[in-house]
Amino acid sequence: MNRRLFKRSASLIFYLSAGLSSGAEPPLAIHISWDAVTRVSKTTPSLQVVVNPPLRRGSKIHDRVFQALHDLQPDYARFVPWLPYPRLAVAELEPPQAGTTSWDFSVIDPLTVDFLEATKGHPIVLNFSTTPQWMWVTAKPVTYPSDPDEPVWDYTQGNQLRDPTGKELAAYYARLVSWYTRGGLTDEIGKRHESGHHYKVDWWEVLNEPDLEHRMTPKQYTGIYDAIVAGIREVAPETKFVGISVASPSTLPGMFEYFLDPRNHKAGIPLDAISYHFYASPASDEGPEAQQFTFWDQANGFLNTVRYVEAIRQRLSPKTATMIDEVGAISADDREQRRPGHITKPIPNSYWNLCGAMYAYLVGELANMGIETVNASQLVGYPTQFPSVSLVDWDTGQPNARSWVLKLLRDEFGPGVKLVRTSQPDATVYAQAFLSADNKRRLLLVNKRNRDTEIAVAQAKGGTVQYVDQTTGFRQPASARLAADTVKLGGYSVAIVDLSGNR
Repeated sequence: MNRRLFKRSASLIFYLSAGLSSGAEPPLAIHISWDAVTRVSKTTPSLQVVVNPPLRRGSKIHDRVFQALHDLQPDYARFVPWLPYPRLAVAELEPPQAGTTSWDFSVIDPLTVDFLEATKGHPIVLNFSTTPQWMWVTAKPVTYPSDPDEPVWDYTQGNQLRDPTGKELAAYYARLVSWYTRGGLTDEIGKRHESGHHYKVDWWEVLNEPDLEHRMTPKQYTGIYDAIVAGIREVAPETKFVGISVASPSTLPGMFEYFLDPRNHKAGIPLDAISYHFYASPASDEGPEAQQFTFWDQANGFLNTVRYVEAIRQRLSPKTATMIDEVGAISADDREQRRPGHITKPIPNSYWNLCGAMYAYLVGELANMGIETVNASQLVGYPTQFPSVSLVDWDTGQPNARSWVLKLLRDEFGPGVKLVRTSQPDATVYAQAFLSADNKRRLLLVNKRNRDTEIAVAQAKGGTVQYVDQTTGFRQPASARLAADTVKLGGYSVAIVDLSGNR
């Protein structure tokens, strides 16, 4: 090396060393091409509401939780009376016998009506996912608790319907829908039962996670879907339908290939939408600091699955919509909740921010793929029933950081916004610029790490930022005016920057 080059290299090393030792790292930079609209989003951030005892009237959090649901004003909220509580989910627990039937909505109605009233004026998705167990072939009758609030995890047994045509199951769902849409139902022996309900059911999702519940083959599920859809259309002809709803889409390409092929359905059966689910799931030995890496790795793996499924959908049934209607995280501790004597571990507040940040990232990426809904799971989780997926504090009903992120996205990043080309600062921060419905310039930022960071944004000075981070906690999003062309993000922060006044 010659002397002059050596001096230059030494000077450069000294300069870099001085910069590093000063601790003043330059802010991450992004570039936004405001004139390059890549897609008009059709993605709705929403949530699912799973039925459980804390949602029942008289619970200490009932009023506050349903008020929060009403205040959110969600479109396409998914309502799921589900298997751990058969009396809260199944309207005919025993088969007709001796000239009588067991139709009973006395504990189901209050939950369902409260949901329908809280979401009135908005499209909804109903999924009474748990089928009457007596309709399945089992070695012996399946029992269930007399207490509606007592969870039981083995209610969904059997793989074959006792009526292989599916007509018996379809008639059950047609009567259930009639109860809520046509003022009542006529049971199997011809007796009329009045409800007085005349709600509109915009969407009906056919069963839940059939890959786990009854473990159906693609052909078996498709036949059941066709039968149920045909039955419901007789009483609610305007209802649209969601199919598949699997828990593990990455392992079930055959389900999508079979179900989305119109040749495998009866004539006239619509394929309005498909759905499937994603939960980040850290290992039991991962502490909070490790989870920030696991969540993003698993989220990116899921996005690859979505791309694969979308390729199948586009090839076989391009007019079918896609709803990712369960999105969240399930802690390793939750997976042990059914073990006798298990004690749920405390959940750190930072966890809710991490989950909220992951959800915001997925909403942004799925909007870029044209997905129709992204439903955060779930309104209330609590010890014995997946506490780590809750959107509220199960003791007080107060919305947590996940819920406030959902509201921020619901208010600012809904269908109709124009996504524009945006460079990514680095692997630790996600950015997506967009034009609001009235063409105001906005920027979604997500900090993937549990540390503060700073982003350089051209013409940010004088703009405003709304954000959810660990300083806002269980409170609504905070806002601030920007004093410079930089945006500071706290650990796991989700922020929306308004640049509309700085053009």
